[in-house]
Amino acid sequence: MEQKAPATSLRTSLRKSILTSLAIGLVVVIAISLFSDLRAVGNDLLSFDWMLLPLILVGTIINYWLRWLKWDYYLRYLKLDRNIDRSTSGLIFTAGLVMSVTPGKMGEVLKSFLLRQRNGTAISRSAPIVLAERLTDGIAMLLLMGLGLTLYPPARPLFVVLVLLTIVGIVIVQRQSLALSIIRFVARLPFGQRVAPRLETIYTTTAQLLHWRILLVSTLISVVSWGFECVAFFFVLMGVGSDPSWLLLLQATFIFAASTLFGLVSFLPGGLGASEVSSVGLLVALVGLSASAATTATIVIRFCTLWFGVLLGVIALAWLSRRSATAGVQDDVASLSDVSEVL
Repeated sequence: MEQKAPATSLRTSLRKSILTSLAIGLVVVIAISLFSDLRAVGNDLLSFDWMLLPLILVGTIINYWLRWLKWDYYLRYLKLDRNIDRSTSGLIFTAGLVMSVTPGKMGEVLKSFLLRQRNGTAISRSAPIVLAERLTDGIAMLLLMGLGLTLYPPARPLFVVLVLLTIVGIVIVQRQSLALSIIRFVARLPFGQRVAPRLETIYTTTAQLLHWRILLVSTLISVVSWGFECVAFFFVLMGVGSDPSWLLLLQATFIFAASTLFGLVSFLPGGLGASEVSSVGLLVALVGLSASAATTATIVIRFCTLWFGVLLGVIALAWLSRRSATAGVQDDVASLSDVSEVL
């Protein structure tokens, strides 16, 4: 009975996280719809070209598939794939999508937790994969945003700041002496002796993942994968009546990348609120959509990316749990407190 309690705690915490985020998401949708004229948004949703929905979802699914390839690439590069076949790797990655509605998506460290359940890999050893994923996704978004930076000059200062912060972060990781001196400083702080060894493990693994060759390959995968979601947004804009053109594709790429970055740096769960508001504002300013059409486009793309991913994550997590029960995998490590290893 004691072994089942932590697993129950995990399920309860996940359920609360998802339901809370759903509530916040619903409030955001209602708020921007009221601001844009609720009735007009309803009419735009009814007149949306839903025949384009399969193309939109295909773009999203390709994004997830390519990001799984990156996760699996990291996993096997670090030799953490013991007893993990491709299907299990895919399920673990997809299950992590359920935590896309956590601040900065860092709740996706759930993947490290699930990996530990299956082959005993320490969370502090695999969690840097999540950090590397977020970093390379951020770099990809900056590159995609940079393609259309001339469309919206006010975004340039934020773009420059984010680029500089990214470069500084990578340089710190690459400078081993500097990073280790920071860890030694932490070790001298209260409770630092307990945290420092884990930080050193995290740093060592992160440095491996941010080697220039690995960083280049994973960033290239990220650019292509997120590029497909930009194409999906292009189809969404066609769905609300915009005429297809290369300019529209460029606008869709810039707006999707910029609004996603705004949501990321806001550190709100799933970027809820920040991403939606910035998306609506940029669509009105750059594409010339009405407020209701811009709101409709934003609601559709958020459902087809964020919430579709959460739904797939719930299904994958349930599938993994069922496989674990069949295989007799124990839940003795299934405590959320274990995740604190990386914090």
